[in-house]
Amino acid sequence: MTTQYIFSFQQGDGKNKALLGGKGANLCEMTQIGLNVPPGFVISTEACLDYLQHHRLPDGLMNDVRHHMQEIERTTGKTFGGKSQPLLVSVRSGSAISMPGMMDTILNLGLNRETLQDLIEATGDPRFGFDAYRRFIQLFGKVALGIPDEKFDAHFEEVKRQAGIKADVALDADHLKEISELFLQVVREETGRPFPEDVYEQLELAIKAVFDSWMGRRAVDYRREFRVTEKMANGTAANIVTMVFGNMGNDCATGVGFTRNPGTGANEMYGEYLVNAQGEDVVAGIRTPKPVHELAKEMPDLYRQLSELRNKLEQHYREAQDFEYTIERGVLYCLQTRNAKMNAAAMVRTSVEMVKEGLISKERALLRINPELLEQLLHPQLDPHNKIPPLAQGLPASPGAACGKCVFDADTAAMMGKAGEAVILLREETKPEDIHGFFAAQGILTSRGGKTSHAAVVARGMGKACVAGAEDIRVDVRSRRAQVGEVLIHEGDIITIDGGTGLIYLGEIPTVAPTVSEELQTLLGWADEYAELKVHANADTPEGAKKALAYGAAGIGLCRTERMFNAKERLPLVIDMILAEDPESRAAALEKLFPIQREDFVKLFTAMAPFPVTVRLLDPPMHEFLPSEHQLEDEIQALKKYETMIKGQRVTLETLSGHLTTLPAPFDLLNEEVISKAIAKKELMLKKVRDLYEVNPMLGHRGVRLGMSYPEIYKMQIRSVLEAAALCAQQGLKIAPEIMVPQVITAEELKRVKEYVAEVRQETETRYGLTLDFKFGTMIETVRACTRAGQLAELAEFFSFGTNDLTQATFSFSREDAENKFLPLYNEVGLLEDNPFEVLDVKGVGQLMKMTAEFGRHTRPGLKIGICGEQGGHPQSIRFCHHIKLDYVSCSAPRIPIARLAAAHAKLLEHEFFNHS
Repeated sequence: MTTQYIFSFQQGDGKNKALLGGKGANLCEMTQIGLNVPPGFVISTEACLDYLQHHRLPDGLMNDVRHHMQEIERTTGKTFGGKSQPLLVSVRSGSAISMPGMMDTILNLGLNRETLQDLIEATGDPRFGFDAYRRFIQLFGKVALGIPDEKFDAHFEEVKRQAGIKADVALDADHLKEISELFLQVVREETGRPFPEDVYEQLELAIKAVFDSWMGRRAVDYRREFRVTEKMANGTAANIVTMVFGNMGNDCATGVGFTRNPGTGANEMYGEYLVNAQGEDVVAGIRTPKPVHELAKEMPDLYRQLSELRNKLEQHYREAQDFEYTIERGVLYCLQTRNAKMNAAAMVRTSVEMVKEGLISKERALLRINPELLEQLLHPQLDPHNKIPPLAQGLPASPGAACGKCVFDADTAAMMGKAGEAVILLREETKPEDIHGFFAAQGILTSRGGKTSHAAVVARGMGKACVAGAEDIRVDVRSRRAQVGEVLIHEGDIITIDGGTGLIYLGEIPTVAPTVSEELQTLLGWADEYAELKVHANADTPEGAKKALAYGAAGIGLCRTERMFNAKERLPLVIDMILAEDPESRAAALEKLFPIQREDFVKLFTAMAPFPVTVRLLDPPMHEFLPSEHQLEDEIQALKKYETMIKGQRVTLETLSGHLTTLPAPFDLLNEEVISKAIAKKELMLKKVRDLYEVNPMLGHRGVRLGMSYPEIYKMQIRSVLEAAALCAQQGLKIAPEIMVPQVITAEELKRVKEYVAEVRQETETRYGLTLDFKFGTMIETVRACTRAGQLAELAEFFSFGTNDLTQATFSFSREDAENKFLPLYNEVGLLEDNPFEVLDVKGVGQLMKMTAEFGRHTRPGLKIGICGEQGGHPQSIRFCHHIKLDYVSCSAPRIPIARLAAAHAKLLEHEFFNHS
C-alpha cells in the first residue's frame, strides 16, 4: 500500500502533530471547525524523513502536489503559474514541537516575470506587485538557493540611499522594480543560473529547502539545547498555504496575537499589528508595530472579528494561543495558531485563572506547565536589558544571579560578609571547610568542578547562585587575583555571575528579585492533592529548614552533620578531635562538640516539627576538615620566619632598653612560646594530613567505616540526636527524627551501629524518663548494598538512595573528572542521552534501585524508601521514583516547588510511563 504523504486542510487529523507537525495539524483543525483559513495542504513529516534518508523526494510526491494544487485552484478560482488570477502560496515548516524561527519559510511563491504582470493587472497596484516580487526573490534566494541576505541587502540599502529614503514603506513602484531587477542579477551571479521561472520548479526547491532546514544548524542546536528528542519531534512537515496579503493597501493589515498576555498571564488580548504590511515585517521589526487595541479605532469591525477569533481559539484549544493573522481587503484570515510560549509567572497565573473560569481542569492546569519552568520564579535573575558582554562562561551549576566583590578564600568572605559587604567567593575548587564562606557569599564561582561538584551541590542547597568549571579563569590565591585572557581580576573587584547560564561579568549587573505568588501557592497545593511521592529537603540548619518549609517541604530527607562541624568556631574542636592520638583524647574533644551539635538538632527538629528529619551520620573522610598539605607547609614556613623575627625584636629591645624581662605592648602579644606552640600544632596537623592521605579518598576511609574505626564519633552524634529528641519531647513537640548510616556495604556494619544506637537510647531514656520514638535506617549508595538489601532491611527501618555516589559506583566515573573531560562528548555524540549526575540513569542505576526496593520490601513490607541525591529534584527522575513506588524524594530547597509539580505529573501521567516501559 502506497504511503499517503499529503493531507488537505479539510482531511488532516488535527490531533496528529507527529505526522502533520504542530502548524499543519492546527491549520487542519482550524479549517474543520469553521475558521477562515486560506486553503492549503500539508506534506507530512514522514515525507521529510524519507527525503533526508534518500536525498530525494519520495517517488510520486510532486505528482500528488500537483493534484492538491489543482484542488486549491478550484477552491480559489486562481491558477498557479497562470494568467489573470495568479495563485501564490507560502511554503512553511512546522514540527511536532514549536521551534519558532529555527526552520525555514518561503512566501509569495509562484511569482515570475509573467505572473508578476498578471498580479499587477489583477490588483491594479504595481507597487504591491513589485514589493511582493522583491520579497520573494530574496527569501527564495536565501532559503532555497543558499544566497546570504547581505548580497541582497547591499543593493536594497543603496537604492534607498540614492533615493534619500529611510523607511521601506516610502519606496515607490519604480524603486521596487529596480530592486527586483538587482535581486535577479544577484541570483544569476551567485548561482550561475537565472532565477527559476517554472513555478513547479520553485515549489519543488522550496519543499526540499524546508525539509533540509530540519537538519540546519539552528534547528539542530535548538533541539540539543532544549533536549527535543526524536520521540518528541522527528522531521518537519511542509505546509503549502494560499497567500493572502496584508500589504495591498490601507484596508489590509497583518499581525501577531496572544489570547492572554504572555508576560503577565492577564486575561486580555495581547499583540501587535501593521497596516499595509506582510507578516515578516512584524516579526523582523522592520517597522514599529502598533498595539492590537489600536485596531479598534482603525478597523472597528475587524477588531470585533479578531476578538471573536481570539475567544474561539482559546475555547477550542483550552489553552492560551499565539496566533498570526492577515487582513486582506477587509477580510480576516487566521494563518496559524499554537500554544503560547509564556514565562513561568504567566503560565502559573493562566493555569489558576483558567481553572477558576471553568476552561480547564486542575489536572490540565498542572500538566500544561513544565516543572522546570518554575525555576524562573525561585532565583534572582539578571536584568534582561543588560547589554554588557560576558567576561567568561562556566557551567550553570545553581540558578540565580549574584553580584559582589571578588574574594579568594572563605575567611575573607566571612569577614567581609559580616561587615555587610556583598561578596562572590572565587575558588579553584571548594572544600567543606569553606562552608562559612558560602554562608557569607552572595554566589560561588569555581574554575574547576562540575554541576554536581561540592560548590554546586552546596550552593543549590542554600539557594545561592553558582557557576562551576569556568576553566578560562586562572585563580592565583597567593597573589589574590585571577586572570581571564588579558583581564586581571583583583580581590575586591566587582563581578556578577548568572547561575542559570554560566555567564560571568566584570562589574555590577542589576538583578530582578523573585517573588512567590499566591497563584503559585494555589497551583502547588493542587499538585500535592494528586502526588503520591512526598517531597523532602536537603537542609542542615534551622534557617535551611524554614526556607524548605516555605517552599512546601514535607520533611528533611538529608541533614549532613559534617556541615555543622564546618562552622568557623567549631572547626578547631573538630581538628583537635582528628589530631587526638587515643580514644580518651578524642572523647574529650568530642565532649566539647556534643552540646553544640545537640543544640543544633534541637533547633532543627523544632523548626521542622512535626515533619521527619533524617540525620546522616558523619560521611566525608577526615582529611577534608584539615588544610591541604601544601597550605600547611606554607603556613609552617611563614611561622618559622615570624619566630625568627620575634627573636630579633627581643634582641633589639634588650640591646636598646637594658635588661627587659617582658616585651612592651604590642610585642608582648606574640612571644616565642606562642609561636612555637603554633608551629608544633601545624606540624602535627601536617603529619596527620600525610597519615590520612588516600589515593582514592571518596572510596576510602569515610562513612560507616569511620564509625567502625572511631565509634566514639558516631556515639557522640547519636547521643546528640537522641538527647535533642528528648528535650523536644519534654517541650511537648511532636517530632520525627531518623538516624541514617552512610556508605554501608554489609549488614554487619549496620548491626554494629544499631548496637551503638541501642546503648545510647537506653542511657538517654533513663536520663530523661521517657520513651523515644525515632527511626533507624541506611543510605543505599554502594552496589553491594543494593545486592544485600534484603539483609539490610532486617535492621533498617528505611532506605535512602544516595544517587550521587551510587551513580559514580555504577558507572566507574569520577564525577568531577567525567564532567570536565569526556562526559560532554558522550552526551553530544549520543553515547549517553543525559548527564547521569543530573538525570537519574534509569537503565542502570534505576534498575539497581528497583531491585533494592523489591528485596528490601520483601524482607520488611512497608519499608520506607526515598532518594536524597541531586537527581531527586529532576522531573524525569521523579517519574521513575514514582514508578518504582518510592515514598519520597529529597532535594535542595529551591527545587522543592519543581519536585512537587513533577510528583503530580508522575501520578497523572503514570499510565504513559507504564505503557512506555
